[in-house]
Amino acid sequence: MRAMIVDCAIYRGGRRTEGPADFSDALAEARATGDAFLWIGLHEPTELETDRVSSEFGLHPLAVEDALSAHQRPKLEVYDDSLFAVIKPVVYEQLSDTITTGELMAFIGDSFVVTVRHGEGAPLAAVRRRLEAEPEVLKHGPTAVLYAISDAVVDHYIEVAAELQVDLEELETEVFAPTGTVDTKNTASRIYALKRQLLEFRRATGPLSAPMARLASADVPFVHEHSQPFFRDVGDHLTRANEYVEGLDRLLSDILSAHLAQMGVRQNDDMRKISAWAAMAAVPTMVAGIYGMNFEYMPELRRVWAYPAVIVLMGSMVFGLYRLFKRRGWL
Repeated sequence: MRAMIVDCAIYRGGRRTEGPADFSDALAEARATGDAFLWIGLHEPTELETDRVSSEFGLHPLAVEDALSAHQRPKLEVYDDSLFAVIKPVVYEQLSDTITTGELMAFIGDSFVVTVRHGEGAPLAAVRRRLEAEPEVLKHGPTAVLYAISDAVVDHYIEVAAELQVDLEELETEVFAPTGTVDTKNTASRIYALKRQLLEFRRATGPLSAPMARLASADVPFVHEHSQPFFRDVGDHLTRANEYVEGLDRLLSDILSAHLAQMGVRQNDDMRKISAWAAMAAVPTMVAGIYGMNFEYMPELRRVWAYPAVIVLMGSMVFGLYRLFKRRGWL
């Protein structure tokens, strides 16, 4: 059981205090004092471990099922004995230029916070350290934990969006580079891959707007009554992140359209060149075909100048076609 518990502590007056090793005893102590709460952090708990935590804290079975299975959309659910929030952190992988999403579930109830982390993208350790360094914020109880988690995740959204902006600018430079200066063979696949990354990003940021709006504008059980301005600030940052992602998605669609248009133009140029060379090859073929016919009476066959004249004629016609196509930009 201790393996999946990342951290467990009682906070009284905004400061961490030592408590019983067993989290059920720690919860009883926190509730007994009235001005304290227990924060327990879990990492990918098993079904048996989740059942034990659920029975001790009185968590709703549907919320526990969501916390156990993961792969949930960001949401906010209110139950009789607790508040259940799902947030999806996003991490940018520098080596592979991709993003990965994790999941953070938070149960907020009477004198307790239970956080469940899936994946490696959840900044809970950093959030806990930051809150412990700010007792004036932490003394507001479980609401401060929910606010700090939301704020950290949303702020990181903007950082990840900035990283994706750099990748998009590299693609833009590659697409609009002069022909032959860069290898554009895999450009379309890279654009599509980045499009998929943005789609995954939007799945994390978009659905979170409704929970943040609810926390910022209405009285939600188990949430401090004066916390609305703080959640509004998180909502403003989330709106900025969503607009950032939507702008990147639109720009990426424009880059893909420009790349496809350039590919079409290049194919047309290739077809014109092929057609021009084919036309120049057709002229001497036609002349040679005429003089290759097996007729006995052809006026020029017995002339001394006939052979060089035909060669000069074919050369002149090919040269004339070459000049015409060159002047029109086909060659």
